[in-house]
Amino acid sequence: MSDRLLVLVRHGQSEWNLKNLFTGWKDPDLTERGCAEAKEAGSRLRAQGLTFDVAFTSALTRAQHTLDIMLKEMGQSGLPIRKHQALNERDYGDLSGLNKDDARKKWGEEQVHIWRRSYDVPPPGGESLKDTLARTLPYFVQEILPCVLRGERTLVVAHGNSLRALIMVLEKLTPEGILARELGTGVPVIYRLNADATVASVLDLAS
Repeated sequence: MSDRLLVLVRHGQSEWNLKNLFTGWKDPDLTERGCAEAKEAGSRLRAQGLTFDVAFTSALTRAQHTLDIMLKEMGQSGLPIRKHQALNERDYGDLSGLNKDDARKKWGEEQVHIWRRSYDVPPPGGESLKDTLARTLPYFVQEILPCVLRGERTLVVAHGNSLRALIMVLEKLTPEGILARELGTGVPVIYRLNADATVASVLDLAS
């Protein structure tokens, strides 16, 4: 009986999270707090007695740095890592780099809220959550899921919206349900899958 373990972790706090900026595909690094969150995530997984066979992350520094800190904390720094932009954060287009309060002043509270919280309305030049799903899911199905189903214990460190895409499929959530789902920075979510890729159990390690 193979383990079929899949752990998802959103990167630790980034410099632009701290400054309340839309980040998307921009590439700031972690803050001190973000590094501490990554270390804590590794510590929590180690406390669960978990080790991994393979890890996936995005093409962005904040996710890669989080993964590196976690693996060091778990004593698994030599783990094979696959990096791909399919796991990147949602592209916020013209909003990228803007302060969220300044964006509200420019376009109005209601419009910015629609861009941030609707399922299929993209910001100018950017992606909706639906677009992010269309980019992320094929990579998950073709590259990540086969590893899990083969019994390779798999760690994915990525971003709030790219991980929501995976969670939407795993937990069979509606567009409304996934929009309401909050993902804390540096908080591991542990899935064990059945042979047919349905979820046997899920454990959120939020403190």
